[in-house]
Amino acid sequence: MPMIRRLSIPVIALAAALSVGCSSQDQLHRVEQEVGDLKLEVFKLRQQVEDSNKMAATEHKAAKGGREQDRRFQADLQETLRQLQDSTRVLNNRLGDMRRVPPPVAGSAAPAQAPDATATLPDDERAYNATQLDYNRGNYALSAEGLKLFLKHFPQSARRPDALFFLGLSYYNQHQYSQAQSAFERIIRNHAASSQFLPAKLKWGQCLLRQGLKPAAVKAFKDLVDGFPDTPEAHIAKQELSDLGL
Repeated sequence: MPMIRRLSIPVIALAAALSVGCSSQDQLHRVEQEVGDLKLEVFKLRQQVEDSNKMAATEHKAAKGGREQDRRFQADLQETLRQLQDSTRVLNNRLGDMRRVPPPVAGSAAPAQAPDATATLPDDERAYNATQLDYNRGNYALSAEGLKLFLKHFPQSARRPDALFFLGLSYYNQHQYSQAQSAFERIIRNHAASSQFLPAKLKWGQCLLRQGLKPAAVKAFKDLVDGFPDTPEAHIAKQELSDLGL
């Protein structure tokens, strides 16, 4: 299987898009087009990865060189996909910034330099905001990948409980309840003082229920009702128990 050439176009496009100003409609449309193009490339590469994995599962290469070439091809695909996804997230973040800047009033002088609202934010805050763009647009698979990168690169961030919660929600919305359960458990175990603690306990119980683990789910809902009464999460847990006939 031939090796693919790593894509330098997304990186070049990203650099060009990030270098433009924030007040031009033409520039806004250009960034929107770049985002669309990159997302199309991500989709195509994902399909290639899936096809390659299926072929690897059904074919047995006799030659050692063939197996080595296949491994390099897989690694190259994965790296290119990662670069495209990172570029897409950064462009999405930039696009959101551009849309928040009001257009100049006709006849008025344009400011010498438009202030960048994100320039003073810490790196972890900007990275977290980028993952939220994907989540809010319903791109749950991209959101999950971005949040996993965030958790890896910013282990001490104050946003860690929030990132874990939205990682769980991203999996939950894709019906990947086991992975979602794991993310919510990390909040329950390591971030009991976080504002995401009670929401995570509720979603953890719902993950158990969706996996058919009724006794464990019932216990989780009862723990919320008994231990944290008069909270929104307890009210929802009570409704879940009622729906189960309890």
